[in-house]
Amino acid sequence: MPDISLTTLALLCVAALAAGWIDAVVGGGGLLLLPALLLGLPHLPAAQILGTNKAVAIVGTSGAAVTYARKAPVQVGTAVRIGLAALAGSMGGAFFAAGISSEVLRPVIMVVLLAVAGFVMFRPSFGTRPEGAGRPPLTRARIVTAIVVIGGGIGFYDGLFGPGTGTFLVLALTAVLHLDLVTASATAKIVNVCTNAGALAMFAYQGHVMWLLAGVMAVFNLAGGMIGARMALRKGSEFVRGVLLVVVFSLVAKLAFDQWA
Repeated sequence: MPDISLTTLALLCVAALAAGWIDAVVGGGGLLLLPALLLGLPHLPAAQILGTNKAVAIVGTSGAAVTYARKAPVQVGTAVRIGLAALAGSMGGAFFAAGISSEVLRPVIMVVLLAVAGFVMFRPSFGTRPEGAGRPPLTRARIVTAIVVIGGGIGFYDGLFGPGTGTFLVLALTAVLHLDLVTASATAKIVNVCTNAGALAMFAYQGHVMWLLAGVMAVFNLAGGMIGARMALRKGSEFVRGVLLVVVFSLVAKLAFDQWA
């Protein structure tokens, strides 16, 4: 573990707890966890920060995925197939990342997110239909589309750029598979476990993970993830929808700050 003060460690653990909760409910916990690590450990190489972030995040995401899978109507097989496609997509995105400027991508992503926020705000029924309430059947064509578009496309985005991947997964799963937001959040967690595992394996192979620090923070991230998953299951899609809008606007604000600060 790097030489850090107890105050910094405590703040990092609180950030890990909050990030786990956000990520479990609607995705986007990395918007809090990664900046916290960058601010708390400013002198460490970026690769170590990113590797440690993945080691922390995968624990909370896995805990949330297990909690959801036990209580939400998740088709684990479909989620894993999408996740494997996302893993391949993220590797492709990472391959091309060096040649793409994030300065070009940020304005595009901000516009997309604002459009998404407007859609969710003006379509109150989006993602709120319970299982069987007039939902189109989960056909093979929809599953294939989800694997290609959600797995490959969002996975590629995750490797290329990254911020808001969990939120995009929830939105895309709701739109393509016509899931309610709670089930979409549950499915997104399983997909995230797959993508996080691939990234973590690469960072670990390169020796860029601070395992002791990650282990301490992961305990809090796991607790936050399990609490968030239980709250989402108990409070339902309207609760998730509210958190979703907050996270989307927060992501837009962060991207705008990064672009013009």
